[in-house]
Formats: sequence, structure tokens, C-alpha cells
Amino acid sequence: MEFLTANELSILRWIHILAMVYWLGGEWGVFQTSYHVTNRNLALDERRRHMETAYRIDILARTGIVLLLPLGLHMGKLYGFVPFLEGAGVWWMWLFFAVWLAMTWAAFIKRQTDIGIKITKIEEYLRYPLIAVLFLFSFMAFGGSGPVESGEGSFWYPTKIALYAFALCIGLFLRVIMRRWTMRFQVLAQGPNAAEEAALEREIGQGRIAAYIYWITISGVCFLGAVKPF
Repeated sequence: MEFLTANELSILRWIHILAMVYWLGGEWGVFQTSYHVTNRNLALDERRRHMETAYRIDILARTGIVLLLPLGLHMGKLYGFVPFLEGAGVWWMWLFFAVWLAMTWAAFIKRQTDIGIKITKIEEYLRYPLIAVLFLFSFMAFGGSGPVESGEGSFWYPTKIALYAFALCIGLFLRVIMRRWTMRFQVLAQGPNAAEEAALEREIGQGRIAAYIYWITISGVCFLGAVKPF
């Protein structure tokens, strides 16, 4: 226990790096797999296997993105940026994100069922107020008020929060696309359907554009955390 206390910040930073790696690497894996999901020259069963592979890769990326926020907030507490997490506050924060992560994994395990789709939608709806709160906290910090404290030399922290919130917005869009994969393949399993194929290709094309923006945003988050430029 003494070791954990003495190295708390270093351990959190290590886990934070791992979460970032799984987030970035996982999104690349899903991106590449999507080419096979939309390939009409492949048999439907093979395309569904690629879709299953994409889901299995994506759960690591989703786990990473969920963990990044509590890890960042916990480190922010140690830096003195988030004083409201002092004492029991940090444990309540971790409990909230543990529930969020449990919902993410429940949706993944039950992804081929109606309950899985329902859990996914609930988890997505919960992101909207979270995104709004993160943007609000970030903007308030730049104005010198709010629960996140920053100033000259530490504005990188609220900027990182804002970029993370923006990444959550992109992630919501990509999650909607992946959820539609399941529903569209249920229709395609009943027989060829040109309209569903066209919709699948259009949506994944949009998702690939969003993925490029996603990677740039993730790189920006990494840069701010590593360099702390302002």
C-alpha cells in the first residue's frame, strides 16, 4: 500500500498511456476492418465475421476512452486542478465511471440482442450531459471560475478536457454507425438488399472521415498531456 501511495501519480500516468494506446490502436483496427464489412464481393457470413472482429477490437478502444477521463481527473486532483475531488470525491467519481464502464461492457456482451442495443442507446444518451458538463467546466476554467482551477502555465489542462469532450462527440457518431451495422446485417441476412448495402457504404464512408478527425484530436490530447505547452 505504501508503494501505491508513493507512486500514485506515476501509476496513474502509466495506465493513462495504456488507455490512450488502446483507444488509438483500437480505432485503427476498426477502421481497417470496415473495408471488409462493406465489401460486396465477400460472402455475407464472412462480412459478418469481420464485423464481429471489429466489435471485439472496438471494445478495447471503448474501454480506453472511458478510463481516460477518470484517470485524467484523478491526476488533475493530484496536480491541484480539481480540488472538489479531494477526500471522498475521488471515490464517488470512480464509482460513476465504473458504472459507465460496466454499461459499455454489458452492451458489448449483449450486442446481438435487443437488450444490448437498448443498453447502448442508454449509455449514449448519458454522454450528452457529460459532454455538456465537460465543455462548461473547460470554458469556465479559462474564465478563472468553476470547479476546474487553472491559470498561466496550466491552461493545457482545461484545453485537454475540451478536446476529450469533442472526441466523445465524434465517438458518439461512430457508435451510431456501428450500432446500425448490426441492424443492417439483420436485414441483409434475409436476402440481397441494394438500399441497405448503399446505406452501409455511405455510413461507413462518413465514419472514415470522422475517424481521421478522431485521430487528430487524440493526437492533440496526447500532445497536451505530454508537453503541457501553455
